[in-house]
Amino acid sequence: MGVAACLDATVVTWSEPTIRRPLRAPLDGEFRYDRQPVGALQGLDPEHVVLLGTTSKALAPAVRLGWMVLPASLVAEVERAKGLVEPVTSGLDQLVLADLVGSGAYDRHVRARRRSYRRRRDELVAALARRAPHVGVSGLAAGLHLVLTLPPGTEADVLRAAAWHRLALEGLGTFRHPDAGPGPDGVVVGYATPSDSAWAGTLDALCRVLAP
Repeated sequence: MGVAACLDATVVTWSEPTIRRPLRAPLDGEFRYDRQPVGALQGLDPEHVVLLGTTSKALAPAVRLGWMVLPASLVAEVERAKGLVEPVTSGLDQLVLADLVGSGAYDRHVRARRRSYRRRRDELVAALARRAPHVGVSGLAAGLHLVLTLPPGTEADVLRAAAWHRLALEGLGTFRHPDAGPGPDGVVVGYATPSDSAWAGTLDALCRVLAP
């Protein structure tokens, strides 16, 4: 049994005798490149675990559609809470998504995007190995971003150079708690946003920014 499966079984056991409700959102579930997606914890115990999902990565954040697979005992309470926060959700958007899922078009779209993003990830990693071998790379297995570890003291300079090249990078310092001690220098690089026509130029600009 793998580590993820062992952890899932432990969480389910933890929740059963109590009113605890584990929430499971399969982060980057659609975009895992080198291994099979992790199975949904909710399937092990549907009366205790809540499964969350969203179209934000597969389609776009602006679509503003997500879903919850709930224990039957929570449905009415969640419906009331949702109505207080956001009483109206576009029926047309929901019907379009249902049609995409039912026709298989959503699955085909996700598979095509996964192939495209994996190709971009591989090109990015290969370019960094050639032109910026001093940069550490992590976060390869899934998602739409890589974390690049930089030599100490260079994060601010890299961010300034990136801005000059009109590259939108985020420094690791942005994600660090104000009370945390100093951490490694680095940047977070997304590879899904550039259009196909802009990808080669964007990749070249990034390598020039990171060059020793």
